[in-house]
Amino acid sequence: MPVLTFMNTCFFDNGVLERLPKVLGRSGASKPFIITDPGIKAVGILDRVLEALQAEPAGIFSDTVANPTEDQVIEVTDLYKQAGADSIIALGGGSSMDLSKAVGLLASHGGPLEKYAAMSDGSKHIKKLPPVIAIPTTAGTGSEVSVGMIVTMNNGRKETFASPNLIPPIAICDPELTLGLPKMMTAATGMDAVTHCIEAVLVPSSNPPAEGIGYDGLTRAIRDGWLRRAVADGSDLEARWNMMMASYEGALAFVKGLGSVHALSHAAGRLHEKKLHHGTLNAIFLPHLLRFNDGAADKKYERLRFAMGLAEGADLADAIERLNDEIGIPQTLKEIGLEASDGPGIVENALADLAHAGNAREATQADYEKIYETALG
Repeated sequence: MPVLTFMNTCFFDNGVLERLPKVLGRSGASKPFIITDPGIKAVGILDRVLEALQAEPAGIFSDTVANPTEDQVIEVTDLYKQAGADSIIALGGGSSMDLSKAVGLLASHGGPLEKYAAMSDGSKHIKKLPPVIAIPTTAGTGSEVSVGMIVTMNNGRKETFASPNLIPPIAICDPELTLGLPKMMTAATGMDAVTHCIEAVLVPSSNPPAEGIGYDGLTRAIRDGWLRRAVADGSDLEARWNMMMASYEGALAFVKGLGSVHALSHAAGRLHEKKLHHGTLNAIFLPHLLRFNDGAADKKYERLRFAMGLAEGADLADAIERLNDEIGIPQTLKEIGLEASDGPGIVENALADLAHAGNAREATQADYEKIYETALG
């Protein structure tokens, strides 16, 4: 069983969920509050975690919404405090992880939440949180090892929060928990991991270790074929193991930063009534930003081609579009419910997003308007 110690300590292997009681004890906690979502509860994964825990949790919240909101953070923080909990088990995908981190932050630091936002230099106010044990059930966000979290604020912005203190100190990555993931969710979360790897590589800042990890995650997902295999056969445990590793590596890589794909996806994801999936948004925007960035990082494009198993000089954007089509990702934003009228707000918020500054080539308002119009279809 690999025990990986990079940003945190990650117990990574099939069946490693059984280590949960020891892991909880290692964190010095005894009254965990579980935060998860309705889907995880419905398919029985919450029951598996409760069985592995071998004790009653201090409380359970299983109604996490996609793209968690500031109001929900406040609500669940109150429940956490009322339960007398001393730790959080974050169970699910990126939304449950983000909500868990936000609850830990608000419960230990006090509000308002906006005080800690990265764009207003709030990271300096984020100190140690209650122990968070992260148990991912998708292979995409890598939130179990990420320095960040995303919350849709009451002012309408989708805000990024970033600090080493937001990294869960312990993660349990058990690929068996992803075996029941539907085909479309496998594809969308897998493309989230792919986008993390590609964008982290292309960010101009220098971090060779993170960049190298990004190339390996991309190789694992695409050239080695594990994403296609996981989508084609959800019971392929070897594919599930490798995609969970690619997801983990994507988050290790994006400590370097992210770019305009994420700026646009965050801006679109703030439209809560649309219920848009972050990984799907990334997958649709990615080819368009690869075309926009072409020529800004030629040597990195060469290495990306190699990592993806493409021929010399192959078009990266075309390759991603073919992959999206093969695994069932919609080709246009219109197909997932976005409209031309959504464009101005998305462009405005993308320009204000933290990831905007990390793009390989500087993007203007006019650039984003054109990219959005093209991606809309």
